[in-house]
Amino acid sequence: MTIEVRVPQLPESVADATLVSWHKKPGDSVVRDENLVDLETDKVVLEVPAPMAGVLKEIRIQDGITVTSGQILAIIEEGAAAVPGASAPAILAASSGATAAAQDTVAKETVAKDAGGKDAAKPDTAGGKLSPAAKRVAEENKVDPKTVAGSGKDGRVSKSDVVNYLSAKDAVSPDPAAPPSSAAPKAPAQFVPTPSARTARAEQRVPMTRLRARIAERMVQAQATQALLTSFNEVDLKSVNELRARYKDPFEKQHGVKLGFMSFFVKACVEALKKFPTVNASVDGNDIVYHEYFDVGVAVSTDRGLIVPVLRDADLLSYADIEKSIANFASRARAGSITIEELTGGTFTITNGGVFGSLMSTPIVNSPQSAILGMHKIQDRAMVIDGQVVVRPMMYVALTYDHRIIDGREAVQFLVTVKQCLEDPARMVLHV
Repeated sequence: MTIEVRVPQLPESVADATLVSWHKKPGDSVVRDENLVDLETDKVVLEVPAPMAGVLKEIRIQDGITVTSGQILAIIEEGAAAVPGASAPAILAASSGATAAAQDTVAKETVAKDAGGKDAAKPDTAGGKLSPAAKRVAEENKVDPKTVAGSGKDGRVSKSDVVNYLSAKDAVSPDPAAPPSSAAPKAPAQFVPTPSARTARAEQRVPMTRLRARIAERMVQAQATQALLTSFNEVDLKSVNELRARYKDPFEKQHGVKLGFMSFFVKACVEALKKFPTVNASVDGNDIVYHEYFDVGVAVSTDRGLIVPVLRDADLLSYADIEKSIANFASRARAGSITIEELTGGTFTITNGGVFGSLMSTPIVNSPQSAILGMHKIQDRAMVIDGQVVVRPMMYVALTYDHRIIDGREAVQFLVTVKQCLEDPARMVLHV
């Protein structure tokens, strides 16, 4: 009995997906629920599991082809045994939706297979479960995935794992042609440029991933359709630091997660959003939509780009709930297992450029939202308090907002409220 492997039903907001890479080849055994292929959408990478155990009989859609919901990807033969060294003709040409160029590529790749059934045109990645970005880096640098330790879920190898492997390899394998430092010739008294020994100045052109293209589209859209303006303030985080230091151990012991800064910022923003509901609103044509709930997006950086999972009803979450949710989002986002539903919606966003060392920036609003808060690096600075110069851990915060519906007064007072809540956290308990 044979069964068809089809593209799963895509969400309403996603029209199609791009087939990134197959993890199996024709003739390979598969087990039920094993990931067969990765599909990249505008937001996430979807895994397509095997619907039953058997042998992958045919692959009908090749890498790089755009697919839609319900389209046939492959055929599995139930209960059949794997065929060692499956021959190239087992791979069929792409379906009618594939282009002639894709079919030609398939033909050339299958001809290049050796007698053992392995693809001679590119490295064998069957030994490791690679993310799409990691696979590209491994192939470009001729790295055997079996030699790279994966840090992701179920040993999944990420792009950073491959990059770290290459860096470590370079560190222990210096160029044998390089002369010892003691024998290095002295620099000439006068430098005279010599003709470049490079025979070609290489460039590499690669298409944007769907996520990167979507990010670019949304950023340009926000700049073109909203009247964006940014206001700044600074926050003394001494009180938050003292609370974290005092309660970090019992908090982690009781809740199983560390007490970070983000939960304080989420709570502070919720208090400010309650006072200034326009900052939590959005524009729809000539209408202003006021949201009576607080779905706060928290930007997470991944190898594929920046994504924004959403904390639903953040006002109802405890500090522990927020920290657990953010940790869970971050790990699954980097492993490529976060869902589209978790990235959809949101009424306000927080982004933290401070983790990368940013001292100040102007974040771009995540349309159709109307505002975004930017956190930055915590830096000890001399401050005058009660007539005395003292050293305090300070952070610049930035609010970029849509000036069409948010006035400067509201934006400034929003930031002042966030500042007051963080400098006196008891306000967030008393809601004052």
